[in-house]
Amino acid sequence: MTHTDFIPYGRQSISDEDIAEVVSTLQSDFLTQGPRVVEFETTLAKKVNARYACAVNSATSSLHLACLALGVKDGDYVWTSPNTFIASANCARYCGAHVDFVDIDPNTYNMSIEALEKKLILAKQQDRLPKVVIPVHFAGQSCDMQAIAKLAKQYGFRVIEDASHAIGAKYQNKYVGNCEFSDICVFSFHPVKIITSAEGGMAVTNDENLAKHMKTHAHQGTTKDPDELTQVPGDWYYEQHTLGFNYRMTELQAALGLSQLSRLDDFIKQRHQQFQRYQVLLKNLPITLPFQAESSTSSLHLFPILLPKQYPKTRKAVFDDLRNAGIGTQIHYIPVHNQPYYQQFGFKLGDYPVAEDYYQRTLSLPMFVGLTKQQQERVALVLRDALVKNGVVL
Repeated sequence: MTHTDFIPYGRQSISDEDIAEVVSTLQSDFLTQGPRVVEFETTLAKKVNARYACAVNSATSSLHLACLALGVKDGDYVWTSPNTFIASANCARYCGAHVDFVDIDPNTYNMSIEALEKKLILAKQQDRLPKVVIPVHFAGQSCDMQAIAKLAKQYGFRVIEDASHAIGAKYQNKYVGNCEFSDICVFSFHPVKIITSAEGGMAVTNDENLAKHMKTHAHQGTTKDPDELTQVPGDWYYEQHTLGFNYRMTELQAALGLSQLSRLDDFIKQRHQQFQRYQVLLKNLPITLPFQAESSTSSLHLFPILLPKQYPKTRKAVFDDLRNAGIGTQIHYIPVHNQPYYQQFGFKLGDYPVAEDYYQRTLSLPMFVGLTKQQQERVALVLRDALVKNGVVL
């Protein structure tokens, strides 16, 4: 098998126009702290109908800034989903907060509203309500944000949407990121995401004060805003008002991100075509295909399938067979509470049974812009053969 025969589970799509925009920026006067970052922020905020945006070097940085902006500190509680990448929880730990998890819905694999409400009732009795809840739009499908917002109002917590998978997704026919039901929403531009800036992230919000807080902390805690300075001796002058971080996005990243953003709608269209094709190719296999809620239009970052429960030991064998045949399957995700770092806080196997069952049976099949019909047919054929080889009855 040659490198060109391998089908990755996800990859970036870089056009000649993308390359030209990056080269043009390389030849400009600014490689960092220039006009392209501001343009990227403004263009994306307009796209999702948010008022403010803060572009940074990763979605992890965006999540950290969002927690800081909402005042997360030592002793606070932050809840998120166990079915996510570790960054969704780590951002709270960076602030010294306690992290807890809410089990997932067995259909959408997103945070379960029923489990969240039950946990909130108990937490109120114990005086341990969360300061912030971070729902994760897994695989590009929005959580039930209206229900979460209703609970946020009832129990007094703030909401950060982790939309790392969900740029271009919609909830109730509006783009994820409009922040109608949240304080802040975070996007990722990692190469396997919907659009890429190589690395990068962005937080959007409708709250001017939250936006200012995030921007200040992303720029080493400094400001040059005349309205915030204690003195203005000259144009060179700046002041550090808090302990911040160097989370800035470069002009090169912003140039690539802007170019990619112009093709976002086409990217989503292609992913939906691939989704429909998989539905046909895989419909006769004894697997569970991704569920799509009527309230949302997924950006389809991932195509996770579930293997049947009666074959609990087949997942690794099927995974290995797919990889050996040049199919780049992946597992999304190892439940965060099962990571050794989080087990030191008392989390253990069995705490979140729905997420754990999902993890034991899931495989993500290739899904990316440029994936061809022939490649999808090959994926389906190899998957079928792997299931049969490992004793799954078709």
